[in-house]
Order: sequence, then C-alpha cells, then structure tokens
Amino acid sequence: MAFRHEFTVAAPRAKVAHFHRRRQSLVEITPPPIVVQIQSAPEVLSSGDEMRFTLWLGPFPIRWHAAIEAMSEAGFADRQISGPFDHWVHRHTFLESGEGLTTVRDEIEYVYRRHVLWGPLGRLFVLGLPVLFSYRAWRTKRLLC
Repeated sequence: MAFRHEFTVAAPRAKVAHFHRRRQSLVEITPPPIVVQIQSAPEVLSSGDEMRFTLWLGPFPIRWHAAIEAMSEAGFADRQISGPFDHWVHRHTFLESGEGLTTVRDEIEYVYRRHVLWGPLGRLFVLGLPVLFSYRAWRTKRLLC
C-alpha cells in the first residue's frame, strides 16, 4: 500500500534538507495530541543511523525503531526495523521548484501487520496520515519561513 503527500515551502533545498535531518524536527512537526519521545538518535541524522522513539496516542505507546538510508540534500528514507507495521518505508524527497522554493514530497510504502492489536491500530494510523502530513506541512512552513 502507499501514501503520498507534497507541499512547497519558501526555503532553499539545503535549508529544508538540514531541517529534516535534525532529530528534534520529528518532535516539532508532530501534531497534538500525539507526543513524540525520542529514546535514541544522533542530533543530526546521517545514512546508517538508527532512531528509536515512542509515539504516545494518549496513554497508548507505539514504539518505533527506524534506520536512515540514502541521506543526501535531495532527500532520504527511513525504514521501520520494528514497529506497528510489517513493512514501512518513508521516502522524503526535496525538489528545487523555483528560486528559493522547495517541494517536499513524502512517499510511504506500508504493509499492515496481521495482529489482533497492530492490524486495526495500523489502519487507524493510516487513516490519520492526511491530517498528520497536512499539519507537518503547515509547521514546516512556519518553522522555516
């Protein structure tokens, strides 16, 4: 299965790429009521790094372990090593789209886990992706402009 979202921000590609490499950016662009708690990750992510974090949906923790791949100014991917899905790859692409403008494209490939809890939870999570990424676009624009 797949999800895709894109938006344009008034910032140069290098600035957008650097913003998304910062581990703190995940916290800054996640909408309430979700709370992100990072257990381990370098301050600035690079290819080969791993990130462990928990997404709190109220009292319910969703633990996630991801590997960072193919980091460049043009983008990167984070691949779920362990978490609520059988398969999850999130590709972040940063495209120059005019003088001082960057288009941020998010593409996610996912496969639901066949599990009594994680299957339904994964479906609910995916249903919320349009709202999640709309919020991320709004916050990214506010933080970078």
